[in-house]
Amino acid sequence: MPMRKEILVAALAATATLVVAAAALRRWKRRKQWQLKQAHRILRKFARDCATPVPKLWQIADDLESEMRASIASDGTRGKATLKMLVSYADAFPNGDEEGFYYGVNLRGTNFLILCARLGGKNAPISDIHREEISIPSNVMNGNSEDLFDFIAAEVAKFVSAHPENENEPVKRTELGFTLSYPVDDAAATLGNVIKWDSFSADDTVGKNMVKNINRALNKHGVNLRVSAMVDDTVGNLAGGRYYCRDSVAAITLGMGTNAAYIESAQELAHLNGPSRTSREMGISMEWGNFRSPHLPITEFDACLDSESLNPGSQVFQKLVSGTYLGEIVRRVLVKMAQETLLFGDPVPPKLMTPYLLRSPDMAAMHQDTSEDREVVNEKLKEIFGITDSTPMAREIVAEVCDVVSERAARLAGAGIVGIVKKLGRIENKRNIVTVEGGLYEHYRVFRNYLNSSIWEMLGNELSDNVIVEHSHGGSGAGAVFLASSQKENFDF
Repeated sequence: MPMRKEILVAALAATATLVVAAAALRRWKRRKQWQLKQAHRILRKFARDCATPVPKLWQIADDLESEMRASIASDGTRGKATLKMLVSYADAFPNGDEEGFYYGVNLRGTNFLILCARLGGKNAPISDIHREEISIPSNVMNGNSEDLFDFIAAEVAKFVSAHPENENEPVKRTELGFTLSYPVDDAAATLGNVIKWDSFSADDTVGKNMVKNINRALNKHGVNLRVSAMVDDTVGNLAGGRYYCRDSVAAITLGMGTNAAYIESAQELAHLNGPSRTSREMGISMEWGNFRSPHLPITEFDACLDSESLNPGSQVFQKLVSGTYLGEIVRRVLVKMAQETLLFGDPVPPKLMTPYLLRSPDMAAMHQDTSEDREVVNEKLKEIFGITDSTPMAREIVAEVCDVVSERAARLAGAGIVGIVKKLGRIENKRNIVTVEGGLYEHYRVFRNYLNSSIWEMLGNELSDNVIVEHSHGGSGAGAVFLASSQKENFDF
């Protein structure tokens, strides 16, 4: 009897334990279901706030066109102008007949790219491309413009010696294309006397003749190359598009930053002050990152990002579209989910609270993960945020947040392209080539698909073939080479 009693007690205890465990499991499941439901609620609201239906895209395109017209009409002096519309006074754009070996420089943030390539004229692709990326030493970064140009000229001299046009022959070309990944006041680009330095302390360049300074430095180092104009790199990409097709009307940069440049008739710019115009058309750098419209789909996360940025109220379009900010928007959404739904457990992973820790290439990798249970998302969460125990459903939500952010960005860029072509009055009856440069378009397949589909949705079957988006030719920095090919030998130094 005692033995049976002990067995019965043990059985009852085991049963009680199972009951308690089952109840705990049910509570855990209910809590998880509630958390998942709340996370989906946040996601659905975010998706609604980011929505870009076709009527909204047309409102944004129309607003952009209006801003373009108003900014040109006011010579950029209008107090509320959001587009700089900087006119490039480079002598000309290529027409496709250019042949020869050309050199270019693309000045970036803390480095610059030197490159050379051979152009073969009609129907011949760019070839013999050589690139070298040069980091700018800290002492030069902290120096003045003379230090910077002297360093660039010395490196160009080495590069030309290493990559001559023909072996054992001196360089015959005298044109050096020079593009900058900065806003350039191209109203004086032939003088090159205004540039916004974001990474350099070389502020003494402002108001001085940059082109003359770089040409003096090149002459000092015995380089038989001269710069005739400095333009931003989006205008350089526009030159590359023109080399391949006369119907190229615009160029877009979609990378860590974003900008747009397009071809405008000189007649439209006749009222502007500046150097005399020898061409019937001019390239305009829009600096569209600062475009604002009441129809832009701005969410609570975008508003917080903007208010906490170094330039609140500025670069609104850029903060919605460019690669610098896309990953940060995703992170901010995930923070809210983690705090309100414990999507990644309790406590909130500390690294998730670090601003700008999620980069757009990692976001793209998570978004485009098609593996079972989103294994790439799992690895990225571990690697970036130290989240080691994410659930398959949490990973799915992460991918969906990435999808919402990238779709909005791509469709806004598509609306911008349509707005530019509409300003030119070419949508209905002319073929328009738009070249796009930058990692978002080149490496982010889903982003690229969303951009193209937004244009198709806006224009429909009848007109969508009139706007053709192509990847830029020659790769990063090649615009400087194409620019060099079309410039006249008119150097004064």
